[in-house]
Amino acid sequence: MKFYKRYIEVIAKHRKNGEIIPLYIIWDNDKKYKIDKIFDKQRRASQVGGCGMRYSCMIKGEQRYIFYEKDKWFIESHQP
Repeated sequence: MKFYKRYIEVIAKHRKNGEIIPLYIIWDNDKKYKIDKIFDKQRRASQVGGCGMRYSCMIKGEQRYIFYEKDKWFIESHQP
């Protein structure tokens, strides 16, 4: 399956120690999806280009990768 780089809005918690914890992603239609669980967080490159802090997440029963790249968030999306 081919993936695309899609920039998204993210609601995140910023801890006083500098840690960023994403809580929700907001899709283009302003639909908000809760991040149910974060399995892993590490600096990685994306298969769709770009790199940053990769969060391996469970969103609506599906494991997805979201990335914090400099000052923007993106997801490896099934749709362009």
